[in-house]
Amino acid sequence: MTAAPVTTAPVTTAPAGWPDVERLFGVRGEPSRCWCRFFALTGAEWNGSTPRNRKAQLMEKFDGGAPAPGILAFRDGEPVGCFVVAPGHRRSGVAAALLRAAVGHAFGHGAAVVEAYPVDPALRPKAGPADLYQGTLKLFLGAGFSVVSDAVPGRAVVRLAAHS
Repeated sequence: MTAAPVTTAPVTTAPAGWPDVERLFGVRGEPSRCWCRFFALTGAEWNGSTPRNRKAQLMEKFDGGAPAPGILAFRDGEPVGCFVVAPGHRRSGVAAALLRAAVGHAFGHGAAVVEAYPVDPALRPKAGPADLYQGTLKLFLGAGFSVVSDAVPGRAVVRLAAHS
């Protein structure tokens, strides 16, 4: 059976809003604990916060201002990803659709360069969802990104310049 197509939308109100983020992140697993705040907080801030605090911090980003704070992917009207890809929808093109949309969103709002830190599963074969939510090296290379550093084994720094 072929999976339904993936659509993407900037997270604003309809069709992609805060209730969709809450539904995707759910109440179990890493997304429900992290709420995409790990890289936004210092170590001390992270240690001093709770999942409830982190959820509230992310929700503050949904203030209706521009640009939208992110991109959501949908399949059959259900939220299935924002680089946190829902179980049952992994390895089905969701991350690639999100990457295309995120790059377009960033460049469309004036970014000159997009940088990412994907995992190379060939060098980190035990990498699980808690590592892979940032994407794989193969995914980014396939989207035209170039490796600018591989100083950390299994974790590359990749970049894509606007108009490249």
